[in-house]
Amino acid sequence: MKILLISTQDYIHHPIPSRHHYIFEEMAKRHEVHVAHFHVSRGEGRPTRLTVEEVTQIPIKSPLLHYTLNAPYHFYRFDQLIRNGDYDVIVAAHVLAGTAGIRAAKKYEIPVLFDLKDWFPDSAAAYFSNTLLQGIVRKSVWAITRHNLSQCDTITTVSPSLVEKLKGLGFSAGLITNGVDTAIFKPVDGEGTRDELGIAEDEFVIGFAGSVERWYALDAMIRAMPKILDIHPKTRLLIVGGSLFTGYDRELQHLAQELGVADRVIFTGTRPYRELPRYIACMDACTIPLSPPQWGDIALPNKFFEYSACQKPIVMRPIPDVLRIGGPHLFVYRTEAEYIAHITTLRENPLSYSITTDNFSWKEKAYQFEAQLKSIL
Repeated sequence: MKILLISTQDYIHHPIPSRHHYIFEEMAKRHEVHVAHFHVSRGEGRPTRLTVEEVTQIPIKSPLLHYTLNAPYHFYRFDQLIRNGDYDVIVAAHVLAGTAGIRAAKKYEIPVLFDLKDWFPDSAAAYFSNTLLQGIVRKSVWAITRHNLSQCDTITTVSPSLVEKLKGLGFSAGLITNGVDTAIFKPVDGEGTRDELGIAEDEFVIGFAGSVERWYALDAMIRAMPKILDIHPKTRLLIVGGSLFTGYDRELQHLAQELGVADRVIFTGTRPYRELPRYIACMDACTIPLSPPQWGDIALPNKFFEYSACQKPIVMRPIPDVLRIGGPHLFVYRTEAEYIAHITTLRENPLSYSITTDNFSWKEKAYQFEAQLKSIL
């Protein structure tokens, strides 16, 4: 197959790989895959097996401005690419740029699969703190997303609950969950990294690894630290990651100072993705503090698979699709008191786990995606 991928982010420079990186790098071993490049991020470029097609005219860092101002060029560029590219199938996953790609694909009678990798109306709104602006963004993004979904030949998405949500909105979708790179995420020795971070051997580490954005209630975890320290003074909070498009990480650092726990909270900033397992190895309890609550109803975060592959206990907000998969290493909290109770339990009764994640390897997900594409050709 010859495939054009219109992903949701800067495929080359975004510091955190998405499902599309893993799935399509694997598929590129067997197929000719081209990818549209939105030059939004400023990170170091990653190597790729894919053929990169530049679609950026104005390289602005702000995602909202970037995709809005480049929209006219996207319509021109995708028409050009699809007219001349002799593609067998288009995989669209972007909101605005996806519309441009879908329009050109329909014009030249190329089948389209839309991969809805999260609930775009809420994820787009989460970048803004103003309630009025959030409402405008949410409504606008849903209108565009609904149009895109209605124009596609098939839809895939990441969680059973999101499949059900789409069904309630009149759309049928196939399920291809997120996964994990089992060659990278596995139990490793964290002693050297603890030494590097200045964490003593007898300190208990609560950890988070990922994008530091408002859809994770990391501020609530920092607010809980004074109470945890009253019970267990030798506790650290380790936050591995940074904010790409907001100042949420700086807000969290300021909050830690205000609460007098700055010396107990470690911010590493954004780290190379392949290094995450050695930081996760430092953690005695990994966290998924997903917020707001309605996100939990449709989410199946990569973090769950990554922490699980590293054989770590997970303290998390309620996420139904994670609980459907289950495991003895899951500890669910709804209140601060429950969160502190789980931390106390894990501190006083350390447990080891043997979690199997083979069925969720990215190699397996690539074969599932390939089957979906073949079904519409």
